[in-house]
Amino acid sequence: MKTNSILLILLLIAAASAVAQTKTAPVMLADDGKYFTLANGIVTVKIEKDTAAMASFRYRDWEILGGMGRDGYWTLPAVGLDFGRRRTAAVRLDPATNNGERAIVSCRFEFDGDPKTVPSDVEMRYALGRGDSGVYLEEIWHHKPEHPRLTFPVGRFVVKLNDEIFDWMTVDKYRSMQMITADDWNRGIVMNMKEARLMTQGVMKGQVEHKYDYAAVQFETPAYGWSSTKDKIGIWLINPSFEYMSGGPTKLELSAHRDATFTDSLTAPAPPTILNVWKGPHYGGTVLEVEKGEEWRKTIGPFMLYANSAPSTQAMYSGALKKAAAEAGSWVYPWAVDENYPAADQRGTVSGQIVLKDLPGTKMKKLLVGLAHPDYKASNGTTVDWQKDGKYYQFWVRAGADGTFTIRNVRPGKYTLHAFADGVLGEFARTGVTIEAGKSLKLGKLVWNPVRYGRQVWEIGIPDRTALEYNGGSRFMRWGLYNDYPKTFPNDVNYVIGKSHFAADWNVMQVPRAKDDTGKGRGDETVWRVSFELQSAPKGKATLRISFAGAESRTLGLRMNDQQIGTLGNLPDTAVIRRNSVRGYWFERAVEFDASTMKAGTNVLQLIVPAGNVMRGVEYDYLRLELDENAK
Repeated sequence: MKTNSILLILLLIAAASAVAQTKTAPVMLADDGKYFTLANGIVTVKIEKDTAAMASFRYRDWEILGGMGRDGYWTLPAVGLDFGRRRTAAVRLDPATNNGERAIVSCRFEFDGDPKTVPSDVEMRYALGRGDSGVYLEEIWHHKPEHPRLTFPVGRFVVKLNDEIFDWMTVDKYRSMQMITADDWNRGIVMNMKEARLMTQGVMKGQVEHKYDYAAVQFETPAYGWSSTKDKIGIWLINPSFEYMSGGPTKLELSAHRDATFTDSLTAPAPPTILNVWKGPHYGGTVLEVEKGEEWRKTIGPFMLYANSAPSTQAMYSGALKKAAAEAGSWVYPWAVDENYPAADQRGTVSGQIVLKDLPGTKMKKLLVGLAHPDYKASNGTTVDWQKDGKYYQFWVRAGADGTFTIRNVRPGKYTLHAFADGVLGEFARTGVTIEAGKSLKLGKLVWNPVRYGRQVWEIGIPDRTALEYNGGSRFMRWGLYNDYPKTFPNDVNYVIGKSHFAADWNVMQVPRAKDDTGKGRGDETVWRVSFELQSAPKGKATLRISFAGAESRTLGLRMNDQQIGTLGNLPDTAVIRRNSVRGYWFERAVEFDASTMKAGTNVLQLIVPAGNVMRGVEYDYLRLELDENAK
C-alpha cells in the first residue's frame, strides 16, 4: 500500500512537471510550402496557406477538428464568391526572432478584378504564444476605392469538430447538455422547415431538434463550445472584445450546434460545430455596404479558440469563462498592434452618468451604454441604426446602478452615444461624441427625458426589448411554440387592465390560430382585446405606443371600440417566431388617434393579426396608452 502511494505521488510529480514544461516550451514555426505549422507543446495548429483554413488543431494528444481536411475556415455563405485569386502567405512574426515567445502567420487574398471573387483585399492571421492553450484568429478587410461595390449578408468563422470526441455542448447556463449524434439527426423526421427534425432515437427522442434553439445574444456570451464526457477536454470560442461584431449588445446569432446537413442519407456527416458570426443575417439582420470609390477597413478579432481539460463538462465551461474574463482584461493585445489595430495608448476613453428624468418611481435596470457610428442610409433608403450596422465598430458597457459608465479602448472617431435600460421605453442618444487617440472624454451628467405624449392611461409588460415576461416566454428555446397558442388561449387573449397580469394573461406571441401541431399550413385571424375603464369621456389626442420584440406578420390591425384607428404596415420580418426567440430587431410604433373614439366606462382595444402562415405573427415588448387632453 505504501509502495503504491509513493508511486502515485511520483506519477503526479511527473505529470505536474510535464505540464510546467509545456507551459514554458518555446513556440515553434514550420513552413513546408503548403502549410504553416505552429506549436508550443500544448497545441499544434496547421494552416493551409492557399485557403487560410485550419487543417489541424491538436490539443495535447487529441485532434480537435473533424476529418474533412479544412474544418476551421473563414466563409461568406450565400454570396457564391471566393476570396481573391492573388494569394500570398507570410510569416509576420517569427518566433526565432523573439526567443520563442510568439508566432504570427498570415494568408492574404487580393482582389484582382475577377467577378467570381470578393471585391476586397482580405487577410487572415493566426497567432500562437508561449503557454497559450489555444490559437488567436484575426481577419483584416480592406476595400480600396477602385474596387467594385461590396456587400454580403453573412461573415463568419466556422469550426467543425471531431465527432468521435465531442458530445456535450454548452452555450450558456441554460443550454448545457448531452447532444444528439449524427445518426440521431440523420434518422430524424423533417418538420415544417429543413433545419427542424423530430428525433426518433437518442437523448432527445420525441423532441424536435432545431439549430436556432441555441442562438445567443453575443454580447452576453463571451465563451461557448463543446466538451467531451469521455476524454474530459473542451474547445471554446472566446471573444475578448465585441467591438467588431454587428448589431450591438442585443444582437442574437447562431453560436454552436450540430451541423444540420439537409440530406436523406443515413451516413451524412453532421459534426459538432462552433460559429463566430461577426456579420449576422438573422433576427432582423445587419447591413454592410461599401460603394465603389469608397475606402473601408475593418479588423475582425482577434478572438481565440481555447482548449482545456477538467474532470467535468461544467468545470471545463467554468474554466472557459474564467479564460474569457482574463482575455477581456488583456484587451488590447499589444502583440496584434498595427496600422489596422490601434494600441491601447492610441485609443480613447469616455465616461459619464446617465440621469433618468421620468415618472416618479421609474428606475433603470441593466442599463447599457455604447458608442456607435452615427445613423446612416442604406442603398434602399432605410436608416441603418446601431442594431442594423455591420460596417463599423461599436463599444458597449453595462453601466452601474447609479447610471455611471466608463467605456475604454475606443478607436478614435466620431460617434453617437446611446443608452437604454429595462423599465424605460425608448433610448437616450447624444450625437457628435468625438474620441481622440490617447485622451479621456468626461461627459458628466447626461439627463435622459424619455418621450411621453401625455399622461399614462395604462401599460402592459415591461419595456425590456424582449417578450420573455409573457405567458410561454420562458419556453422560447424550443421549436413550435406557436402551435401551443390555441391550447393556451382557446378564446384568444382578453386582457382586462387592473385585473389581468401579463405573465399569465398575455401570450408570448400573437400568431394566426394553428389547426394542428405540424407548424404547416395557414392559421386563422386572431383578435386580442384589451379592456379598460375611463371615468369620463376623453378629448384631445390619444397615442397608442407599441414596441415590438420581433415580428413576422407584415401588418397589425388596430381598432378602438370597433372603430379603425390605424393599421401598422411594413413591419420588418425579423424571424423571431420561426427561429425560436423572444427578441430580435427592436422597434417602436406610435399610433395617434382622436381621443373621442374612447368613452366613459368600458373601452376595448383590438389588436388583429391577419390569417396566414402560423408563424406570421408578432411578439410584443411593451404597450402603453397615453392621453393628451389639451391637444387639438
